[in-house]
Amino acid sequence: MKVLSGCYILLLTVIAGIASAQVDDAKLSDVNNTQDWLGYGRTHFEQRFSPLTDIHVGNVSTLGVDWYVDLPEATGLAATPLVADGKMYFITSRNVVHAVNATDGSPRWTYDPEVAKHTGNRMKASFLHGNRGVALWGDLVIFATVDGRLIALQAEDGKMLWSTQTTDPEQPLYISGAPKVFKDKVLIGNGGTENGPSRGYVTAYHASTGKQAWRFYIVPGNPADGFESDAMEMAAKTWTGEWWKYGGGGNAWHGFTYDPQFDAIYIGTGNGAPWNRKIRSPGGGDNLFLCAIVALDPDTGEYKWHYQTTPGETWDYNSNMDIVLADLMIEGQPRKVILHAPKNGFFYVIDRATGRLISAEPFAEVNWASKIDLATGRPVEVPGARYETESYQVTPGPLGGHNWPPMSFNPKLGLAFIPTIHQRYRFDDTVTDLKRWQSPDWQALAPTEGLGVSYTNESQTDDVSGSLQAWDPVAQKQVWSVPLPVDWNPGTLATAGNLVFQGRADGDLVAYDARTGEVLWKEHLGLGIAAPPITYRIGGKQYIALLVGWGSIYASLGEQQAYDLGWAYGLQMRRLIAFSLEGSQVLPVQPKPAPPQITAAPFIEVNDEIARKGEDIYGQCGYCHGNAAVSGGLAPDLRASAIPLSAEAFAEVVRNGALRSRGMPSYSNFSDEHLEMLRHFIRQQADISLGLSGASP
Repeated sequence: MKVLSGCYILLLTVIAGIASAQVDDAKLSDVNNTQDWLGYGRTHFEQRFSPLTDIHVGNVSTLGVDWYVDLPEATGLAATPLVADGKMYFITSRNVVHAVNATDGSPRWTYDPEVAKHTGNRMKASFLHGNRGVALWGDLVIFATVDGRLIALQAEDGKMLWSTQTTDPEQPLYISGAPKVFKDKVLIGNGGTENGPSRGYVTAYHASTGKQAWRFYIVPGNPADGFESDAMEMAAKTWTGEWWKYGGGGNAWHGFTYDPQFDAIYIGTGNGAPWNRKIRSPGGGDNLFLCAIVALDPDTGEYKWHYQTTPGETWDYNSNMDIVLADLMIEGQPRKVILHAPKNGFFYVIDRATGRLISAEPFAEVNWASKIDLATGRPVEVPGARYETESYQVTPGPLGGHNWPPMSFNPKLGLAFIPTIHQRYRFDDTVTDLKRWQSPDWQALAPTEGLGVSYTNESQTDDVSGSLQAWDPVAQKQVWSVPLPVDWNPGTLATAGNLVFQGRADGDLVAYDARTGEVLWKEHLGLGIAAPPITYRIGGKQYIALLVGWGSIYASLGEQQAYDLGWAYGLQMRRLIAFSLEGSQVLPVQPKPAPPQITAAPFIEVNDEIARKGEDIYGQCGYCHGNAAVSGGLAPDLRASAIPLSAEAFAEVVRNGALRSRGMPSYSNFSDEHLEMLRHFIRQQADISLGLSGASP
């Protein structure tokens, strides 16, 4: 009898497991699911909030490492892991997808899409280090690659079911975002419209086959070719000049939310290309649908409504940030709303049914607009902010008051938790010949001035560079704020245990009291963090998990603060780490942060004129190796590398592609003379850092 009972229980367990393996809209809408983390923001509502209370303010101080997985091939890690039925799925560098057991990290399968082989020459225009996650639908794991493919894998064994090319391989477009799944469809956009004349768009594919269901363009094309929809015809009336020659931009690289209650998909749209509106739309205009939230019919992709956060945008204030759905009591009435904190520094509360603005107030320092007019929904701009006749120091800067690292929202406390950036940048187009400006050629020897404006960080060193703040969207005010070590820090996780979790650029994972901002627990993980944490519960145990690997755009560009952190390429081990109240594992000691060891090379006599020409060519290199050859740790610091010291070795890597499999592009069009220019520039920067006499300031 005991045996029969055991078999019966086992059978029920198997049946339940089979049933639960199918991820669908009902499961993605279940806010009470405490076992899984099924979507980027946990549920369709994108709140990144868990009802779990096993870990709470009273016991979080006892949190410890439960298990970890070393990821020796990874570099920058920015993704949100997903958990379903005891298995965890996540994506790492070069779009490699992993499946592990969520209770101990033991491996199940790995899938490598071989992006270095597929990307080809477009690798020069791509970001290989920052994919934000996978999606789960049915029994599939769906993800996108930097070279523009959308791929579906079987969740059980990682075998590919289908693959679809979503971008034109001849254009310098790439994908860094996580797909969004809903109603048996999967939605994806792309980035890269700033690299050449391209129109932004989003495309929905059938999840079971990979066949295209619909496509929505974000900006209109050439009117002479006709318009794809009434929405595009409407949008064209808000543009001037011959914008289509420049593409227009509007790429949707992040910020997709499906609303099961209103049956709508909301798209957060990107900035214009070029940035400077004087070039792309010289007669002015709002330039729809740039920098907006656009509501679409999920079945057809037809336009429903839009709300534009920054009409006629000219500062890179895109609205690709997360779009959070919430139920709020506003003036005594229940309202179903969108919560949105885009780059421009204002926190928006928007009616989900109509797209009408309810309220908007600045959550960061803002000096480009004095307020948002609630009657019109439009910003009241500050004279001179558009650098009409002279330069203007604008805040927020182009990284925004809030970038893609996701905020979370605790519906029980009514608070949003925002990773906030504090920067001042000077915008200036007085040195740009606006009439002679041309779209950038991503294949050119030296990158062209594709943005149509120069911008310089003028933030003061004594400014608080970054913060985590709790924001009340009903009162539209800050409840608390804590300073963070640098501008750029990862997204947050909120739980019903009145906790907020956030990793930091300095390598600390921190748990805060969601009500006060008090630090209740922190642990140093030995490497800067770029990815947001998640939580789930299996076998009566709640886990907190995240990917640890310094990366994303901040590390890529090598801003001084990123460099000062001392995270060196290939030095510290990248990891997936899970915590629990029962965790007792000890992480292996990581090498301490340290600036790169730059040494003199007296046998290379730098020619400043040759170095200046090398600086022009280096522009493409800076996207990984850092501005002015100062690496932020995502790629090797070339000033400390032995490879530029040898003309032969340098040619093998840069021109012949010896390290393509590691994400280093091949610049086959570089002559020996070009390579020598680069070598002189790199060594010049090394000499400057060493304070050697004769180096240019």
